[in-house]
Amino acid sequence: MSFALWMILVAIILPIVATGIAKAGDKNFDNNEPRKWQAQLTGYRARAFWAHNNQFEATPGFAAAVLVATVAHAPLMATNVIAGLWVLFRIGYIACYITDRATLRSLMFMGAFFCVVALFVISA
Repeated sequence: MSFALWMILVAIILPIVATGIAKAGDKNFDNNEPRKWQAQLTGYRARAFWAHNNQFEATPGFAAAVLVATVAHAPLMATNVIAGLWVLFRIGYIACYITDRATLRSLMFMGAFFCVVALFVISA
């Protein structure tokens, strides 16, 4: 299995990491009513939860792009590098969201978006 395909698994794990950051050490977290708890979040915990949501939104397009590149027999090295870059951009995105760096976060988002586009382009 290629590195790029493994990056899909990493993409699936990233929202769990983000929500784990939101929950860590919060004694008010109630697993019986997690959505009620989430609605009351503020500060870095709220931003970590928002990053969690955004990661779920970003992952399907990335997974599709990697699968298209794999099925289309796009150059493996390029596919692996671009997939790795996407993961790095998304980790940066989550970190920027949590630390409240909106402009840098937007740049990370765009970097990851362009990686998805690039995966489709190299598949053509």
